[in-house]
Amino acid sequence: MLVRFRTRRRPKRGRPPKKDSGVSHLQREEFSRHHPVHVTLRAAAGVGFLRRQRVVSAVEEAFRQARIRFGMRIVHYSIQGNHLHLLVEAEDREALGKGMQGLAIRIAKTLNRLFNHGGRVWADRYYAHVLRTRREVANALRYVLGNFARHARQRGERVAKFVDAFSSIRFLGFVGSDAPVAAPRTWLLGVGWRGTELQSSAV
Repeated sequence: MLVRFRTRRRPKRGRPPKKDSGVSHLQREEFSRHHPVHVTLRAAAGVGFLRRQRVVSAVEEAFRQARIRFGMRIVHYSIQGNHLHLLVEAEDREALGKGMQGLAIRIAKTLNRLFNHGGRVWADRYYAHVLRTRREVANALRYVLGNFARHARQRGERVAKFVDAFSSIRFLGFVGSDAPVAAPRTWLLGVGWRGTELQSSAV
């Protein structure tokens, strides 16, 4: 006689996935140290407006302390109202992960202190796009350094294309020892982008 036993299905363990998550939690792609990465980090709802001078100064100090750590280098940035854009270089995927984790924690502590905020600071994991060609790097530079003007145009405002005090545009071509960014080491982010037809319109 065949006897069948019913077994209770065990609940899945671990953190449940976010329904509103905008960044995939799949394993990030591998990349070469010769390829820069465009990183976007978005603040959670309820975190204060980032484009204020005291906030920008504090975030830039966090960049300054973390500009070369764990094998990751911060080369360019743009601070927007509720998100950050970064152009970074990293030795590999692991270095990028460690560097961004350390930077995200450092900035989160800074923002919590400034805004007297005790909750979550970042809406999700950072989004990373590997830049593999000269055209991609030129487009990323144009996008990051001109991001404020782009958002302003969407609101119907008219502003100069690449005049943003809350970005690293002022360090393009010259990086002093006290700058919140590091000089690029990859050929693509250092000089390679300059050879594209996008040079005149990019930066």
